[in-house]
Amino acid sequence: MPVIENSKPSPSSEAAAQAARRSWLPVAVVTVLAGLLSAGAVWLTCRQGWTLYYGDAEAHLNIARRVLDSRTPGYEQLGTSWLPMVHILLLPLVRYDGLWRSGLAGAIPPAACFVVGVTFFFGAVRRIFRSTAAGAVAAAIYALNPNALYLQSIPMTEVVFFASLAATLYFTVRFRESQSLWSAGGAGLAVCFGTLTRYDAWFLIPFVTAYFFLTARHRFRAAFVFGVMASVGPLLWLAFNWWVFDNILEFYSGAASAKAIQRGLPYPGKGDWRLAWIYYGWAVRACSGAPLFFLGAAGILAALWKRAFWPILFLALPGLFYILNIHSGDSPIHLFHLPPHGIYNTRYGLALLPFLALGGAALVFGTGLRKFLSVLAVLGISIAPWLWNPRPDTWITWKESQYNSVARRTWSQQAADYLRAHYHAGDGVFTSFGDITAIFREAGVPLKDTLTGDNGLAFDVARLRPDLALWEQWAVVMGGDPVQTAINHARRRGPNYDLMQRIMVRYAPVIEIWQRHTAPNDALPSIHEDSILQSARREE
Repeated sequence: MPVIENSKPSPSSEAAAQAARRSWLPVAVVTVLAGLLSAGAVWLTCRQGWTLYYGDAEAHLNIARRVLDSRTPGYEQLGTSWLPMVHILLLPLVRYDGLWRSGLAGAIPPAACFVVGVTFFFGAVRRIFRSTAAGAVAAAIYALNPNALYLQSIPMTEVVFFASLAATLYFTVRFRESQSLWSAGGAGLAVCFGTLTRYDAWFLIPFVTAYFFLTARHRFRAAFVFGVMASVGPLLWLAFNWWVFDNILEFYSGAASAKAIQRGLPYPGKGDWRLAWIYYGWAVRACSGAPLFFLGAAGILAALWKRAFWPILFLALPGLFYILNIHSGDSPIHLFHLPPHGIYNTRYGLALLPFLALGGAALVFGTGLRKFLSVLAVLGISIAPWLWNPRPDTWITWKESQYNSVARRTWSQQAADYLRAHYHAGDGVFTSFGDITAIFREAGVPLKDTLTGDNGLAFDVARLRPDLALWEQWAVVMGGDPVQTAINHARRRGPNYDLMQRIMVRYAPVIEIWQRHTAPNDALPSIHEDSILQSARREE
């Protein structure tokens, strides 16, 4: 007679299952709290109209939009210099006019990455110190920082990269415990995601590869799995630049690259290691707050005592990357209290916030009441500046975006108001892509109605031979740009454009809006007969 085994689980297996459930409960709690915090920040930012204060945020949003909405739509519109991941993440949302015009399409993907990053960061630090309380402190220090919350609420890349950084840290720490190739593959996938988001992640690849080589029992296999997966991102970007621009290094040395923009422009830290350290250190302090800056630095000593060598090195790498870039002349940082007394690229200091948060988490100690008090002390000190003075003026990333966008927001709104009142669908606009694109987003003009340099041959022919190929009813130009030159040439040989609006704002280039009133003389009448008739009706 067969023996029927008791299906009731043994006490040991039931205890293990309960322990597993308990280990996942804090993860779920952290994810939910991070999601609520993120949603609240997105709501506040959108409600206050801050979403597109950064010129880069406006550009990221419009680059994604032009992939779908352009005279020449397609992957070529991803451009170069900026890596494509954020633009790709925005594509499902930016196609909707309401989400594009409000900027909300650019806020949702970074906010989702913020939640993912905070969750992975919690899991990584919990494993590093074998303490849920330490993991919670690290996650809270990052998540409650108003500079991080602001950047996760707008279409920028910093918080998207943080998700990659936190996931990589988690999988590398997990690998040391499990020696699983799945962890090596997870780290490779996370870094690959990061390499298509920011160039900081390219800098990580050799260090993480060396980590797998030194810590794996099967060194070559683990390092190979990680290295191959992580390198896919840079290889794809090099291939894209070669295919679209015939220059594998277009992103690095092309006309739109940081190197080309900064060429010949001196700034503090360029070629000076001491100043590079000083300026970046002040940016880190401004982003993290002075209390956390010093508390986290002291906590790193505690983390060293706890032998968290790899996490310390890994989280310090993004800061080292920026110091190298400041010294090489590609990434200037300006702060109000340091010459030349401006404010620019301060958000780079946010790259070391996870490093300082790790240091803060290392200061959690003891059990019971002592642990509770240490958690309160570390968190209280870390977020004290934001609680003591909660005004957005104290958030350096917000202040930079607000201060540097006053003139741009003024002229873009004035120009958008004019076009909204006078532009008719399908008229067409001869213009340039960049800051000026905000005018069309605010006015509700589809980008497919605009003819810009990103439309290739059609734009080049219209610019060089406006008498033959320029048929747009409107031109919106920025003082001194190629479009203004083309309009001036066109007025000599046709078509004739009349100046309808000139917008002059202090500390900003002049913006001019022109309208065509005569068609090119005897130029391709059979092809453009409809356009001529439409223009004639308007003149009547």
